[in-house]
Amino acid sequence: MVGLHEPLVLIGDLEINEGGETVEASVPVRLGLVRELWRNLVKVVFGTKLAVLFSAIPLAMAADFYSFGRTWIFGLSLLGLAPLAERVSFLTEFKCVEKLDAVGGLVNATCGNATELIIAMFALHQNKVNVLKFSLLGSILSNLLLVLGTSFLFGGLSNLNKQQTFNLKVANVSCVLLLLGLLCQMLPLMLTFASPKISTNIYVLQLSRTCSLLMLIAYIAYVFFQLKTHHQFFGLPQDEDEDEEEVERAVIGIWSSIAWLVGMTILISILSQYIVATIEDASKSWGVSMSFVSIILLPIMGNAAEHAGSIIFADITLGIALGSAAQISLFVVPLSVIVGWCMGIKMDLDFGIIETTSLAFAIILTIFTLQDGSSHYIKGMIFQPRSRLI
Repeated sequence: MVGLHEPLVLIGDLEINEGGETVEASVPVRLGLVRELWRNLVKVVFGTKLAVLFSAIPLAMAADFYSFGRTWIFGLSLLGLAPLAERVSFLTEFKCVEKLDAVGGLVNATCGNATELIIAMFALHQNKVNVLKFSLLGSILSNLLLVLGTSFLFGGLSNLNKQQTFNLKVANVSCVLLLLGLLCQMLPLMLTFASPKISTNIYVLQLSRTCSLLMLIAYIAYVFFQLKTHHQFFGLPQDEDEDEEEVERAVIGIWSSIAWLVGMTILISILSQYIVATIEDASKSWGVSMSFVSIILLPIMGNAAEHAGSIIFADITLGIALGSAAQISLFVVPLSVIVGWCMGIKMDLDFGIIETTSLAFAIILTIFTLQDGSSHYIKGMIFQPRSRLI
């Protein structure tokens, strides 16, 4: 029998000291599971400066359950969306998942804009086409102007005596994709103004759906180009031997990442449903237009990961900003049109003359800024008023 005053030590295995003798017993597997769950919780939930905003998630659910007010539901849901979007991007980062290689890049490419995609699906389900168009347009503009400008600004300030350079090949590919997306959005708009005397709604819809199919094909080709044939341009890992010191250990395992992704995607879906359902009431209560809320506020929260990365990792955010904008333009936008087609909703690529013109100016300004393959803080300062003016 073990003495009451003999020490008990638990490190890996259960060691019981009794009269100077050590008796070993196997530790239950559940202790290791609890330890792993706690480690994942610390890394995923508390490993971000936005962790304090996680408290807004249960508050938003409580506000909806007790009918506190639709404005409160919208505001709390918007706050809760920011850390979820940032953590989803963290979980899909290549270095956070073990042994995924090129597949990890594909997961990151398809899941990086999960928030925008989920909001788009709920907006389609509730037939709020204008909210959908404004939010997608705002996401592209936010990545091109605000995120990219912040990256150049902070990157230049941290390297005052140096001129930053970036991969011009990657930038050129992303810019070409953005121009393709812009062309597909301009064609329905041009068709509308070409025949103002007759009803062109059905033709605009048919043209939009055809262009959307072509855009999705172009996006698939881009993914194949990025992950298979020209992966060396994008800095994806290759099948080469690396020093053990340079290989980073995965933060969490692949199955843990999948479990966290599923859970956070469910929470994003719940909050997105709240946001889409209450956005009109919130805009009226706050005295601002719905277009302002959709173009400005929603993208800022949905692009929380990109905004954080533009400050913390200012020197590598070019690929994040341009890549995210290209993915929304060539994947999320046409997918919304196709899904709306399947649901019987008239979602087209005609975003309006002012909106499309703003997007065109943003893309042109971005291309001219990136053409020399270098950046400094002056370019970042110039991007800031651009984002506010447009």
